[in-house]
Amino acid sequence: MKVELNRVDQDFHFEARGNSTVAVNIDAAENIGGHNAGARPMELLLMGLGGCTSIDVILILKKQKQVLEDIKLVVEGDREKIPGTEMSPFTKINVHFILKGQLDPKKVEKAIALSMEKYCSATAQLRTSTEITHSFEIL
Repeated sequence: MKVELNRVDQDFHFEARGNSTVAVNIDAAENIGGHNAGARPMELLLMGLGGCTSIDVILILKKQKQVLEDIKLVVEGDREKIPGTEMSPFTKINVHFILKGQLDPKKVEKAIALSMEKYCSATAQLRTSTEITHSFEIL
């Protein structure tokens, strides 16, 4: 896998593209000179995790013949600064699934567990250094 980042302005705004060729804008916070023209890099990590697991869950629910009308995820991460550095990695992440449809809660629970424990590569990447939990609700 390969991505490319191209600088858009003289500050921190970048346009990134991967194999999909869809542009993703990345920028820094305004308090350090960014222009709020894109997502922050750490936000993208949470978005990637959410996107990875949501695709898995949708595919698994389809295979289980569940009727999913809508899905929304709220991914929240706690960060702690590493002493002596400016690094603030995630220490805890919770992925909360909000689903709507004719869904069996046990099948939803199984789909999420399968994604988090067997399928989602983003979860595998992050869980080596971060505690990842999940929860769900069906509307």
